[in-house]
Amino acid sequence: MSNDSRFKMSQERLDELKKELEYLQTVREKEVAEQIKEARSFGDLSENSEYDEAKTEQGKLYSKIAEIQALIENAQIVESHTVEGTVGHGSLVTVRDVEMDEMLKYTIVGGQEANPAEGRISDDSPFGRGLLGHLVGETVTIDAPAGPIDFEILAIENNHMGE
Repeated sequence: MSNDSRFKMSQERLDELKKELEYLQTVREKEVAEQIKEARSFGDLSENSEYDEAKTEQGKLYSKIAEIQALIENAQIVESHTVEGTVGHGSLVTVRDVEMDEMLKYTIVGGQEANPAEGRISDDSPFGRGLLGHLVGETVTIDAPAGPIDFEILAIENNHMGE
């Protein structure tokens, strides 16, 4: 399998996915099977909205299980960082938007863990890619949709996965 179809993530994220898959395949699958069994007992399936809803829920469940299985099977565990003192996967980076004079903090993560609202930026995003490998004190220009933005790297703390 090519590297492009792999999903970069931390070991912690992979463990979370495995736990979620186990829950869906055991507890949740039994709950949905019970809903279908109960709905069947109501009689005529052609006009049984409870049965239709339970079957729809079952379809969603199987889809979610397949999605998580694909993520697990194609997971690529990334190390927390490459070279000490540089921005890498798992680094907590404090930057200053040079134009706006605004300080921001981000943790660089794999795409499956990204959540910009929580300050978790994908290493595949233009911002994440632009910071990788740089040092404190460097100014990095990121090509944003609104145009290039300069960020000064103020601090780098490594090994911040899961925080």
